[in-house]
Amino acid sequence: MGGSLFGYDLGVSGGVTSMDDFLIEFFPKVYERKQAHLKETDYCKYDNQILTLFTSSLYLAALVFTFGASHVTRVYGRRASILCGSVSFFTGAVLNAAAQNIAMLIVGRMLLGIGIGFGNQAVPLYLSEMAPAKVRGAVNQLFQFTTCMGILIANLINYGVEKIHPWGWRLSLGLATVPAAVMFIGGLFLPETPNSLVEQGKLEEGRKVLEKIRGTPKVDAEFTDLIEASNEAKAIKNPFRNLLQRKNRPQLILGALGIPAFQQLTGMNSILFYSPVIFQSLGFGSAASLYSSVITGVALVVATLISMGLVDKFGRRAFFLEASVEMICCSIAIAITLAAKFGEGKVLPKNIGIFLVIVICIFVLAYGRSWGPLGWLVPSELFPLETRSAGQSMVVCVNMIFTAVVAQFFLAALCHLKFGIFLLFAALIITMASFIFFLLPETKQVPIEEIHLLWQKHWFWKRYCEPEEKAHELKEKPEQ
Repeated sequence: MGGSLFGYDLGVSGGVTSMDDFLIEFFPKVYERKQAHLKETDYCKYDNQILTLFTSSLYLAALVFTFGASHVTRVYGRRASILCGSVSFFTGAVLNAAAQNIAMLIVGRMLLGIGIGFGNQAVPLYLSEMAPAKVRGAVNQLFQFTTCMGILIANLINYGVEKIHPWGWRLSLGLATVPAAVMFIGGLFLPETPNSLVEQGKLEEGRKVLEKIRGTPKVDAEFTDLIEASNEAKAIKNPFRNLLQRKNRPQLILGALGIPAFQQLTGMNSILFYSPVIFQSLGFGSAASLYSSVITGVALVVATLISMGLVDKFGRRAFFLEASVEMICCSIAIAITLAAKFGEGKVLPKNIGIFLVIVICIFVLAYGRSWGPLGWLVPSELFPLETRSAGQSMVVCVNMIFTAVVAQFFLAALCHLKFGIFLLFAALIITMASFIFFLLPETKQVPIEEIHLLWQKHWFWKRYCEPEEKAHELKEKPEQ
């Protein structure tokens, strides 16, 4: 449910912002501009900063509140954060569905954002801590899978309610209350994770939960590990400052900054948010554009399933690098097609339109099995326990900053750079593929607590992470 809240929202906002009834009520200028060029192609049709603020206000709120969520998750447990998130999301959805003016819309979006800030921080942690080690990768990717399902369901709902005038858009914003309510009711019955109970000092309770989820009373080894890890974590007063230490440099640069930022700069989220809008700008009619978004939604779900099945077999690097090559080719193909065929006020020929949808689908398939799920999975594997909660907050925060920046400026950039924006994305993907190629070691099948050994063997990172013994020898010499 945590994933589907996030996904539903990503899918719904792009569709709603291209519905006429919604635009007439809140953004009449955009509606007039759109009507004037209904069948034509025009990059600047939707370039309106307040309309974009409707989308990105959510990410700004999520970014601020993920740090509050980190505190709640650590002190009161994973479950508390999941409950807070669902209540906030429910309230935001109700406000949005009942909105009478732009202010209500944006406050509602911010409440949704707070819900997502809590959910995206606590749910992946909850999954990692409950899952047995051998299926951790797949269980963790369920979060991405449900996000994609949420996007798909939102696209289908938009496609359905578009024919209900004049309040169809209220229905599609209001239906976000359903996953929020289910998550709240489910959250009441969930056990707290053993890691969190041990962290709060409730050892017996933690032990009981661990026996229950592992299905055996023989959990001594794992329970001892939990207690040790918890004591190490308690010794650290300020986990965020700890992230900045020299020995944590690889996790900081790869996990907390690089991968989450690059995940947004692939240009994928802009294609998702605005795929209805992009397809309308490309001159497909209104319903046709929601239809093509449903196709991209299906492609995402299929891609995530491929990734869940194969990522533990072929490894993280192979997926990142191979998919990046496909995405570069697709971006260049989109740019060339648009440059050749897409001018001021021309209608796109049908075969070109079909070609664009196919290329966008290939792009989505590539992203959905690489940067999409692995952008959440790989950072969660890199952090040692003592910085894990702080690290996960950084991941969500960096992700949201870049999502908000991309959401806020994408339509304006599309307007000024025209087809050049897809060349810009291609250049960015080349950069991030090299980043992965040179800096990320392979983490498949490596137990989470042994990942730090990979840095010591890595050609670049080993200078930051010399093994503990050497460091001790250097310290002891002067005393002798």
